[in-house]
Order: sequence, then structure tokens, then C-alpha cells
Amino acid sequence: MKCCLRYCLSMLEESSIPYDPMFKSMNNIVHIDEKWFYMSQKTKNYYLLANEDDPYRTCKNKNYITKVMFLVAVAKPRFDDDGKETFSGKIGMWPLVYEEQARRSSVNRPSGTIVTKPITSITKEVSKMFLINKVLLAIKEKWPCECVREIIYIQQDNALCHVDIDDNEFRIAASEGWFDIRFTCQPPNSPDFNVLDLGFFSAIQSLQ
Repeated sequence: MKCCLRYCLSMLEESSIPYDPMFKSMNNIVHIDEKWFYMSQKTKNYYLLANEDDPYRTCKNKNYITKVMFLVAVAKPRFDDDGKETFSGKIGMWPLVYEEQARRSSVNRPSGTIVTKPITSITKEVSKMFLINKVLLAIKEKWPCECVREIIYIQQDNALCHVDIDDNEFRIAASEGWFDIRFTCQPPNSPDFNVLDLGFFSAIQSLQ
């Protein structure tokens, strides 16, 4: 509780305290998080026309349906004085997968075919690889030009597989190209402080 309260107070503009407290715009915060999604379900209802084929689904076993983790990064959208969107805030969405050659032939493909498989063990090294090669590149590509020199904070939760705030390799990659991108963590056990849990992931989960 104290951590959450301390975090909320840190989001207040210091110049507005104590007479007219106002929250910061949070324009410079990028929210990142991961979420597992199952590729299919055991049972599903379909409404088909008379000439439509039955949906085709495959899995090794109904009790071991493949699931894939997605890494998502979003920021606060921005608008001009006329209400026109100047920045959508959509940084990117990446499946945590890898590609390798099929070792054996099957009814679906011959051996040697490149197949995509989910990364089942998410470690700090995996998180760092996707942050440096995916998230940082997307931020630098899509961030508003007029705000490039501002400090950008990537907010993550406190999962053990996440990169340390003071990781040197990430710090070097984040500072390239006139950018100053840093890590910040939300309070422990506080999913309500992540816009992805509140909106994006819950919306996708309800559809799936």
C-alpha cells in the first residue's frame, strides 16, 4: 500500500504542490508488458453457411494447446489543438517466438522447412534481446521528433524475467541516436498501474 501511494505521489507535478496538485502528463512513459494467449480452445462454436467448410484446427493434444506470449509497448497518444491525432502511442506488438528447421518430415511439411515455435522459457536474456532489438528500435522510429531529447521512461512490472533497471547493455543501446531512454518499475503486485492489463490485454482476452 505504501509503495502504491508513494508511486502516485511521484506522478504529481512538483511545481503544483501543495496548492493546486496536478498529475504529470505522462507523455514520456512507454508501458510494456507480456501476456500468454492460447492459439485455440478445446471447444468453439461456429456459425457456418451451407456451402462453407468446417474450420481447420490442429494441435498435438487437446490438453496441450500451444500458447504464445506477446510483448506489447504503448504510450499516451497525442493530439494537436484541433483535436487531430499527431501520435497514436502504438509502439509495437511482438510474439516471443523463434524459427528453426524441422528435424523430421510430417504430413504437413518436409524436413528442413523453417517452422516458427513459441519461446516457452522467458528469461532475462530473452527479455533483453527483444527490448534492444524490437522495443528500442520501434520507439526511436515512431517517437515524435520534437520530443526526442526528452527523457523517455519504459515502465515495466517487477517480474523476475525482466531486465534490471541499471543493465549496462540496455543503457548503451538506449542512449544511441540522441535518445535518453530509461527503465522504471511500477509498484509490486499492482496490475492497476499498467494500462495494458486494464485495457488492451483484457479486450483481446474477451474476444479470444
